[in-house]
Amino acid sequence: QVQLVESGGGLVQAGGSLRLSCAASGGTFSRGAMGWFRQAPGKEREFVAAISWNTGSTYYTGSVKGRFIISRDNAKNTVYLQMNSLKPEDTADYYCAVCRTCSGAYYNRNTWDYWGQGTQVTVSS
Repeated sequence: QVQLVESGGGLVQAGGSLRLSCAASGGTFSRGAMGWFRQAPGKEREFVAAISWNTGSTYYTGSVKGRFIISRDNAKNTVYLQMNSLKPEDTADYYCAVCRTCSGAYYNRNTWDYWGQGTQVTVSS
């Protein structure tokens, strides 16, 4: 059974940085992709970023381009989300996810097969 464990969330002032980590276990991850979503209070879960396991190609939603960087460590089955220049509107619970075949668009939640429990990020103004 695939398990995803996020860490690195916390409270930070606007303009600050945080790095989230997501460690995957219980499977092989040479194919597919790993991604991050976030869900703010009262809002739907939205796509943030994704990275292909084998090619390393990255994808971002428009609101985080130039501020967030997704990366991976294949040897550790771990993906990272470096978040810079944080804004209060980045406040949300952040979830990592894995897709094996990734048959749909990355921004579609139904594309993803496994989800972590989430880590909270709060950005104060």
